[in-house]
Amino acid sequence: MMSRASLHVSITGRVQGVGYRAFVEGEAVARGLSGWGRNRRDGSVEAVFSGEAEVVEAMIEACRRGPRHAVVEAVTVLGEAEPQDGPFLVVPSL
Repeated sequence: MMSRASLHVSITGRVQGVGYRAFVEGEAVARGLSGWGRNRRDGSVEAVFSGEAEVVEAMIEACRRGPRHAVVEAVTVLGEAEPQDGPFLVVPSL
């Protein structure tokens, strides 16, 4: 049986106004992950990724690269999150 993971992450750097949320959504959907992503007022992007542990780790690696115009300074795992089901969503900014 595959181990599952659900991680809450924060991505900092130049990650707003560069298509970062759309990148995260596309990558998560392509990988079959559940969860959500949103911009925060402090300029960071916050997300929860739920799925097979290996896939969640690969998603975090993708977040470290980001889309072409992003400058990712850090991807910080804030901790485990409640497991999510259903499609990956972009949710309203906080």
